[in-house]
Amino acid sequence: MSSKPRSQSHIVCITGAASGLGLATATRLAHAGMQIALLDRHPEALTEATANIRQTAEDKPAEIQALTVDVTDTASIEIALDHVQALWGIPTVLINCAGILLAKRAVGKQGPMPLSDFEHVIRVNLVGTFNMIRLTAHRMQNAQPDDDGERGVIINTASIAAFEGQVGQAAYSASKAGVVGMSLPLAREFSTSGIRVMAIAPGLMETPMLGELSTEAQMALKATSIFPKRLGKPDEFAMCVQHIIENKLLNGTVIRLGGAVCRRHARGTD
Repeated sequence: MSSKPRSQSHIVCITGAASGLGLATATRLAHAGMQIALLDRHPEALTEATANIRQTAEDKPAEIQALTVDVTDTASIEIALDHVQALWGIPTVLINCAGILLAKRAVGKQGPMPLSDFEHVIRVNLVGTFNMIRLTAHRMQNAQPDDDGERGVIINTASIAAFEGQVGQAAYSASKAGVVGMSLPLAREFSTSGIRVMAIAPGLMETPMLGELSTEAQMALKATSIFPKRLGKPDEFAMCVQHIIENKLLNGTVIRLGGAVCRRHARGTD
C-alpha cells in the first residue's frame, strides 16, 4: 500500500514565518494541506500572519500553530518543537527563513564597525540557522520514513550576497556564505538518516527588508535583474520551496533564485 501524499502528511516548521519569504512560504504550504508551525520572535506579527493565512485558505481549514521562537535561544526552540511534536508528531520539514540585514562598512566615517554588529548578524543568520537544524534534525531521525526512506527535508535561506556581496555587506555576506557552505556537508551527514538538505539563494525580493531602502534605491535595484526585469515575489520563493519538498532528487545544493541579477549591483534583500 502506498503512503498518503506527502503534501498531506508533512509537518512543517518555518522560522521567520511572520513576514516576507517565511510568511509567503507558510501561506503556500498551508494551502497545500501541510501542517504548519509558524516560528518567529514577534508575537504580534505572528497573530496577524496566522489570521491572514486562515482567511485566504478558502474552504480548507489550515492547520497552523504560531509559536514565539528566537533562533539563537535553544530553550525557546526546544519548547516549540516539543509543542509541535505533541500536537502533530515529529517535524518532517524545516525551512529556515529567519534573518537580519546589516548594511554597514567595516570602516566607516565614524570609525570601525562595532564588532558586536558583525557578531549579531552572524549569530542570527548563521548560528541561528545551525541551531534550528541541529535540534530539528535530531528529532527528524526518529520520524517514520516514507517509501523512499526519506524522513525529512531541511531548506535554508542563503542569498545572492553569499556569492556577490557588495560594499557594506561584509557581515551579511559572510553569514549567508556560511549557510551555503554548511548545506552540502550536512546533506552528506544526514543522508544515512534519510534527511535532505537544500539551500535557496534569493536575489532581489519584494520583502519588508527591501522596504527599508528609499524609493530611488529600490528603482535602481529593479534595473539590475537581467530577466525578468523586476524584483522577485515572495510566492516565487515559496514555489521553489514546495518544489524542493516534492522533488526528492534535490539534495545538497543551492538554487539561485534571482533572475540572473547583475553582479555589479547584487544586493541581498531576503
